Amino acid sequence: MNIKSNSSLRETLVSYLFLAPFLAVFIIFLGYPMIYSLYLSFRSTTFSTDWYNIFNSMEYVGLANYQSLLTDTRFWWSLGLTLSYAVLTIPSSIALGLWLAILLNNRLKGAAFFRSAFYLPNVLDLYVVGTIWVLILSPNYGLLDILLGKIGLHLPESGLLANPYTALPTIALVIVLKGAGFGMMLFLSAIQNISESIYEAADIDGASWWQKLRYITLPLLKPIILFMIITGTMSALNAFTEIYAMASSKYGGFGGPYIEFQGQSVGATSLSGLYLYQLFERAEYGKTAAFSYLLMIIALIISFANAKLLKVEK
Repeated sequence: MNIKSNSSLRETLVSYLFLAPFLAVFIIFLGYPMIYSLYLSFRSTTFSTDWYNIFNSMEYVGLANYQSLLTDTRFWWSLGLTLSYAVLTIPSSIALGLWLAILLNNRLKGAAFFRSAFYLPNVLDLYVVGTIWVLILSPNYGLLDILLGKIGLHLPESGLLANPYTALPTIALVIVLKGAGFGMMLFLSAIQNISESIYEAADIDGASWWQKLRYITLPLLKPIILFMIITGTMSALNAFTEIYAMASSKYGGFGGPYIEFQGQSVGATSLSGLYLYQLFERAEYGKTAAFSYLLMIIALIISFANAKLLKVEK
């Protein structure tokens, strides 16, 4: 009995020993910043803060940072815009990824080449992709405008990214095209794991292609669809690089073009990630930390909802 307990204790210690490097990195680079950010969210911090004596120089303001955010028009605008961005990108990404997966699952000639070609944009740097699309979409000299000119059409003189009503949908389209390969690989892998006997039984019953897709394929792909919804929502909440690259200062400042909303000038592409960056840029570190935690709460709610849905599906 003692030998077994000693062996079990030794295995436990060895396990903790292997975990120690990861735990150390986690505590230093994730744990401490999270705790310190929570501390900052209850403090008033600016450029004038004495960063050599931070714990004594920052004024405690309680929930003032949170209250300030919750009464800020730009805060609600950024969240609403982020929700709109998620609605534009998530269903489109799922539909396009599924469509590509179904095409490549039909023993298409050169399927390996097409898989690589469709997936390649997903591994490219987002800032680079955004910059390339800015050049493509540029009026007068952009590739899209040149191609449209062949049939007598042209982009608006100001361009799609300078119009407050087309800027966000245009950026969303770029993100959908870039990430289509990721969804395609997930769906393709899942479809190829569905037993052929299920489809054969459906053929015997006289099921059409649409009926097999609706009653067999889609129900079995629900875990993948839910996964793409949750990851897409997280990406929307953290969206920054694509806005930084494509909605630059030449459109009136990052997050532009700007429009009027409830008497304030707000960016037509000012998503929550960009709003967070702008708070930090203005040295409103307390508000920045508070906003980070509000976003984390939203993300946790979505994660728990997703876990609940997955549990129900199982």
